[in-house]
Amino acid sequence: MTETTEKTRVRHPEKAHKPDNPVQRSKPAWLRVKAPVSRAYHDTRQVVREHKLHTVCEEAACPNIGECWAKKHATMMIMGDICTRACTFCNVATGKPGALDPFEPYRVAEAVKKLGLQHVVVTSVDRDDLDDGGAQHFAQVIAAIRDAAPATTIEILTPDFLRKEGALEVVVAAKPDVFNHNLETVPRLYPGVRPGARYFHSLRLLDRVKEIDPTIFTKSGLMVGLGEEKVEVQQVMDDLRSADVDFLTIGQYLQPTPKHHAVDRFVTPEEFKAYETAAFAKGFLVVSASPLTRSSYHADEDFARLRAARERKLAAAG
Repeated sequence: MTETTEKTRVRHPEKAHKPDNPVQRSKPAWLRVKAPVSRAYHDTRQVVREHKLHTVCEEAACPNIGECWAKKHATMMIMGDICTRACTFCNVATGKPGALDPFEPYRVAEAVKKLGLQHVVVTSVDRDDLDDGGAQHFAQVIAAIRDAAPATTIEILTPDFLRKEGALEVVVAAKPDVFNHNLETVPRLYPGVRPGARYFHSLRLLDRVKEIDPTIFTKSGLMVGLGEEKVEVQQVMDDLRSADVDFLTIGQYLQPTPKHHAVDRFVTPEEFKAYETAAFAKGFLVVSASPLTRSSYHADEDFARLRAARERKLAAAG
């Protein structure tokens, strides 16, 4: 058996003993996407391969990869492709990660420059094995991008840095334009969906970013279709606004394998529209709510909307 085949076979060893959950093979029309075939998609893929990078687009099996990579929008995933957490919704491999690559920040920066990105999203696996959870590595990636592509705005999607004293401060000091940390689901579902995380810790993380640097935009995201109730989603919106979060994304959960959390239901486009309307009414500057919405989907366009919304708000207040 080849190394690649072996890695694929044991991608989720921590889930191997679990019974299979039913997979809804037939998806509604609003969730169907075209296969990636464009030349620009393959060009983006080549840049990612040349620079030996990982992307959440591939590792998380994002349905929007064809559309985004056709626009040369790839979301970089740093610190390897093995996560120390075992969330039941996530397709990223779980296990014992390797050492950090000290040259990765420069490869990410060169790829950003080569792709000509005006806005880049950088995320990572959870690295509970590191003393700082990878905070310094995030800071180094931000600095390298600033040096190689100074006009590019930077959005980071971070882990929760649980029990990593001082880690958040290191990342905020690097001054990303957008700090994103996803709550993922409602508090009631955390034990089954996000067992290694703590809802109120994640909420406090977002609140603390604004306390340290109010100029940084903050962002968070939810998946729906996991078994949450609408009133619970509304409460999460209120919690995020209490933390002064600017930008909310809401998308449909899609089950990666039978070993992952089952889809409870497919939420309709009309329900997403209702969530969007409610979120704007609660005071979010920008809301992206649709079946195919993901954290970094249309992130460049949404960042322009975010800046414009803040300017309008400040002008109205002044």
